Amino acid sequence: MQAEILYRPAYSMCIITLTPEEEIRVEAGSMVSMTEGVTIQTRMEGGLFNSLKRSLLGGESFFLNVFQAPAFGGQINLAPVLPGDMMILKMEDDSLLVQSGSYVASSMGIEVDATWGGARTFFASEGLIMLRARGYGLLVLSSYGAIHPIELVAGQRYTVDTGHLVAFTEGMGFNVRTVGGLRSSVLSGEGLVVDLVGPGRVYMQTRSEDAFMSWLRPYMDQHDKDREQK
Repeated sequence: MQAEILYRPAYSMCIITLTPEEEIRVEAGSMVSMTEGVTIQTRMEGGLFNSLKRSLLGGESFFLNVFQAPAFGGQINLAPVLPGDMMILKMEDDSLLVQSGSYVASSMGIEVDATWGGARTFFASEGLIMLRARGYGLLVLSSYGAIHPIELVAGQRYTVDTGHLVAFTEGMGFNVRTVGGLRSSVLSGEGLVVDLVGPGRVYMQTRSEDAFMSWLRPYMDQHDKDREQK
């Protein structure tokens, strides 16, 4: 399997080239196009329980699509729903915690599972709800905005807004908290942050979907009022 990303960082698309009869696991709705002969099967990966965990806890699709190349090989093009960047990680028995919504695709040698990394609260729609990706092969992730990686050394602490977190190395110490307590969180416009402790790598996105929706909501509400008045 080979992978290449085009049109980054604003409207990225990942080109996956498959060897004869090779398979790739893809998040539902991510396929843009594919060559002749590529087949698709929709599966409950890992059985009913793991599919429910991935859907209810991880915010991902209940079903995953598995694309398989024909005997002469094939190609599939993938893209996320939101504009932004994508990245390809070569996993070699590595393990990452991936923010819900950032997972796009992975080799069949990578196990994708849902795990709680925090909780949603009544004052913020952002929650640290993670998927765990572990194993061997290629992992394709997406972001809203560009992707900014940071390498933390042992004992180094770093704070990231949960709405800007894409992924981080499993095994890093982390703690989800509010910014300065409830009152400060409400007044400052900030929600939840995660304090991470190295060693490990952190991947962040330069834009937040929740922040954009908060900016857009007043205009949508006004648009609805104007329509009702007509």
